[in-house]
Amino acid sequence: MTDQPDLDRFKPEMPRIPGLAGESAGYGASKRPNLGTLALLVTLLFVAGVGAHYALRPKQIEFVPPPPPPQLQVPTPEPDPDSLLPVATEADPVIASVAEMSKAWSAKEFIFRDRSGENIPSLVIRLSGASASQASGYWGLAMTSAYGSCRLEYISNLDKLRTDYGFRNAKHAMVGNPCSRTVFDPDKMTLLPGNIWVRGAIVQGSDLRPPLGIEIKIQGKNVLAVRRE
Repeated sequence: MTDQPDLDRFKPEMPRIPGLAGESAGYGASKRPNLGTLALLVTLLFVAGVGAHYALRPKQIEFVPPPPPPQLQVPTPEPDPDSLLPVATEADPVIASVAEMSKAWSAKEFIFRDRSGENIPSLVIRLSGASASQASGYWGLAMTSAYGSCRLEYISNLDKLRTDYGFRNAKHAMVGNPCSRTVFDPDKMTLLPGNIWVRGAIVQGSDLRPPLGIEIKIQGKNVLAVRRE
């Protein structure tokens, strides 16, 4: 009987796969995956999925509130200077104290309210050469021109009389009409038609007469404005 050849010698060796051992490494053997490898793969897939979820989800836009509208600065209106002046009425004619008018050529503005209710911007001037306790030591006058609506001004700056009015002979304060450049001298009297003497003679200019006078009286320590011319 002829001997059979040993075919097992020609059976090729099956390649070995890392992670698989024993018979499962050969062809035809049952393949049993390594649990550690599967766990690693699952973990990697989970991490990849979570990363993709956060990478692909829409980004939340942070709400930035719009800036507030600019605050409009409303300027505070300047108070009317006349509203801060003393008002001489028939019931309360006091406009100043004798003490505050003690110096010659001191002056104080006030409002004279006549019986019709009209408010007349006025001025009282302390004259030189008379006592502060005597009515003759003051000149009260309406500060609106007798004919027209120009506001008169009390000028104690002699340079202003020279530059603005061209009047160079002033030795003391004057009253001026800036509209006509008329100058009235508080120290001088003038005679009006009807033999009426009034203070504030015109020493320069074309006005028809001096400012309307306000009668001044002294009562104790107070200066009073009692009647308009």
